[in-house]
Amino acid sequence: MTGRLVHTGQVVLDLVMAVPALPPRGGDVLASSTDLLPGGGFNVMAAAARSGARVLYVGSHGTGPFGDLARAALAAEGIELAHEPAPGLDTGVVVTLVDGVGERTFATGTGAEGRLTADSLGKVVPKYDDVVYVTGYSLLHETNRAALLGWLPRLPGSRVLFDPGPLVADIHRGDLHAILSTVDILSCSAREAEVLGQLPPVAVVRDGAKGCRLHEHGRITDVPGFPADAVDTNGAGDTHCGVLAAELLRGTTLLDAAVRANAAAALSVTRRGPATAPRRKEIDRLLTKDRP
Repeated sequence: MTGRLVHTGQVVLDLVMAVPALPPRGGDVLASSTDLLPGGGFNVMAAAARSGARVLYVGSHGTGPFGDLARAALAAEGIELAHEPAPGLDTGVVVTLVDGVGERTFATGTGAEGRLTADSLGKVVPKYDDVVYVTGYSLLHETNRAALLGWLPRLPGSRVLFDPGPLVADIHRGDLHAILSTVDILSCSAREAEVLGQLPPVAVVRDGAKGCRLHEHGRITDVPGFPADAVDTNGAGDTHCGVLAAELLRGTTLLDAAVRANAAAALSVTRRGPATAPRRKEIDRLLTKDRP
């Protein structure tokens, strides 16, 4: 593995609360647990790093206590930072409610991670063997969107991995078209694929416990998932993306990378928290166990 995962998205802090069910409008519920954990783009990067990838975070991060927590978590995973903290603004927070069947609901408060400037991003020059990760969330922040749309067409042959995210319907269609014209691999959920309608030549469509479906230049391959007793689906798609990227950096085929990503996602949903990606050896054990 020579290249890096160059992550252009947003690291936030997740305030995760386990609740029996979502409260009705104007109502209240008692959470059985509450945790403040790094999330957002951190989940993808941690998943890649735990599978052995070198990771560079080129997003913006803040100067308050939340920014300090985010940087400490990134350092603990061995993830490098491209920029110094942005002055005068802290990192944002996402309130995550996880219900009794493991489904999650979000409310996002944006901070410094939504203020990535073209000047900052322009100082980052990926290499031809890097994988550049782009999230659709970036296209919902005006400065991030403008910076990315100007920067991506200038990349020196790096592969671009794009995950549009659950708010894909809120992204301006012109911006989506511009991003998709630079994308080498799309990774999205089945619902997001429906919203997009037309997929690029190479796409990985995640479908929860069923696994994923690969689209490669007109050829479609179903890659089955792994049985798992899910307790928290938060971050499963991020785990899938991060491990997929790590395997592509190793020179693995898309099919083999998807198998490992499916295994990693299955392991991640058996644990509570947003950044629950397994280590490489854990994935190896599951794959060995699953062989006939």
